[in-house]
Amino acid sequence: MKIYNKAVRDRIPEIITSRGEVCNYESLPDDEFLPFLQMKLLEESNEYIESKDAEELADLLETIFRIAEIKGISMKRLDEIRKEKSKIAGSFKKNIVLVAADED
Repeated sequence: MKIYNKAVRDRIPEIITSRGEVCNYESLPDDEFLPFLQMKLLEESNEYIESKDAEELADLLETIFRIAEIKGISMKRLDEIRKEKSKIAGSFKKNIVLVAADED
């Protein structure tokens, strides 16, 4: 049996067993699941970087949405924070790459 120890979408165990395969899984409380989601965020980021596929972006969003939900942050509040940061520091619409800065 292959060991995964990673966060998966809710229906993955059902999908595996429907194929006649066996899997072991557990459902964790939010506080114990959060570190697995954080690892999932890195995994999905890397998958997007490799594939450039819209489905991987959707997986990133799904992971971010669940992390926010566990942390008690609504999607509305998350978007408000994003907009506040955009007002202060801008967004990424101008495609700026900081090459160097003389900072003390």
